[in-house]
Amino acid sequence: MKNKASIRESKSFKMAFIAALAMLAIICFVSGNAKGTVEVSVRRIFEVIMSDDGSTERMVIWNIRLPRMVLAALVGINLALAGAILQGVMSNPLADPGIIGISSGAGLFGIAILVMFPQHQQFVTIGAFFGAMLAALIIYILAWKGGIQPIRIILAGVAVSALFGAGISATLVFYSDRVHGALSFMNGSLSARSWPEVQSILPYTIAGLLLVIIFAEKLNILILGDDVARGLGLNVEATRLGFTALAAFLAASAVSVIGLLGFVGLIVPHSIRLILGNDYRYMFPASALLGSVLVMLSDTFARTVLSPVEIPVGIVMAVLGAPFFLYLLRK
Repeated sequence: MKNKASIRESKSFKMAFIAALAMLAIICFVSGNAKGTVEVSVRRIFEVIMSDDGSTERMVIWNIRLPRMVLAALVGINLALAGAILQGVMSNPLADPGIIGISSGAGLFGIAILVMFPQHQQFVTIGAFFGAMLAALIIYILAWKGGIQPIRIILAGVAVSALFGAGISATLVFYSDRVHGALSFMNGSLSARSWPEVQSILPYTIAGLLLVIIFAEKLNILILGDDVARGLGLNVEATRLGFTALAAFLAASAVSVIGLLGFVGLIVPHSIRLILGNDYRYMFPASALLGSVLVMLSDTFARTVLSPVEIPVGIVMAVLGAPFFLYLLRK
C-alpha cells in the first residue's frame, strides 16, 4: 500500500497519466469522426480535412462530425473544470454545477431566451452566464452566516437548483407552443451543432484553462482549510467567490451551446482525485482531458448505437452518472 501511494504521488506518474489521457482524447476524437451512418477511414479523414475535394465524405466530416467532436471536447473540458473547482471550493466530492444550481440558473435564462425571444438566440450565451452568476450569488447570500461554510453552500445550492428547475418548467408550460425548440436544450444535445457553436464556446474554454493553470496553487491552499489558508495570507472569501464565479463562467458557456448536461462535473474530478490526489496543478489538466474524453465517447455512442435514430447525449450521461452518484452517497 505504501509503494502504491508513493507511486501515485510521484510527479512522473502524474505526468505519464496526463499524457495517457491526452492520447486517449486523440483516439476518441479520431474515432468519433470515423464512426456514423457513413463510415470513413482514418486516412480518409485526414485527406478530406487537408483538401476540399467536394466529396460526400468531405461534407460529412468538415460540416458535421469535426465541429461536433470539437464542441463535445470543449463542453467536456468546461464542465469538468467547473466541477473540479466547485469540489475544491466546497470541500465536497458531490459538488457539481448541476447539483448546486449553477447549471439550472444558466438553463433557465437560456431557455427563456430561446422560447420568449427566439429571434435573439445570439444572446443565449450571455443570458446563460448571467443566470449562472445569479444562481451563484443567491447561493452565497443564502449560505452566508458570519462567513461561508461548504456544507451550507451545498444545501443552499440544492434549494436554488429546485427553484430554477421550477422556473424552467413554468417557462415551458406558459410557452408550450414553442417547447419543441427547447427539448434538445433540456436534454443536452449536440445534434445540428456546428462551427458557430464552436466559435461561441472556444474563447471561454481558452480563458478558463489559462485561469485555472495560473491560480491552481491558490485552490491548493484553500483546500487545506480556512484557518490554514488565512495563516498563509490567502483572502479566503475573495478566493472562494472568485473560483465560484469562474466555475459559473465555464458551466454557463457549456450550457449555452448544448443545453443541460449533468454529471460530467461530478464524475470526472472525483475520478481524477482518486488517481492523482488533490494537487490541482495536475488535477485541472487531467480533469479537462478526461472530461473531453467522456463527452466525446458519450456523444459517439448516442448517435451510433441506434443509428439513424440519435439519443441526446444528456440521456447517456444521466445513465452513466446516476450509478456513480449513488456510489458516492454509499461511500
